[in-house]
Amino acid sequence: MSFLNAVINKVEDEALNEMLQERVDLVQHKIKFMEKVAVACLDTENHLNCDLEGVINDAGGVLQADMTQARVIIYVEKDTSMLEMMGVVPSLLQKEWPAVEYNRVYLLDDQAAAAESPEELVALLEDIAEMLYPGYFVFGNEGKSWTSFGV
Repeated sequence: MSFLNAVINKVEDEALNEMLQERVDLVQHKIKFMEKVAVACLDTENHLNCDLEGVINDAGGVLQADMTQARVIIYVEKDTSMLEMMGVVPSLLQKEWPAVEYNRVYLLDDQAAAAESPEELVALLEDIAEMLYPGYFVFGNEGKSWTSFGV
């Protein structure tokens, strides 16, 4: 059982439970036969942030500490907006990192990353799935709860 399935199973409202489960199932069905994506989730000091590991795994990612192996980098910092990160992140990036070379660097809004409710966690799953598999998912939150950061 995935991290999110366990969270959803605790939802007592049957209609909400079913709707959230359908959203999770949609993502998990699409990624079932796709290759896992190596993801580095970093804070604004380039330290590995493991807080989102469960959601990243459910979205088809594998948390990676080695930046030379990560195909996607997600920057997230508590109490730091995407706009603030835009001013900090450029100095943190190394051009030899594959995620930088292929423009697969993303900024995740601190409010989205602080997801606690089942609804917020499912939305976070959708956002991360869209980052990991662009073109396969379009949930419409780019620019709201996350953004692509091209260098």
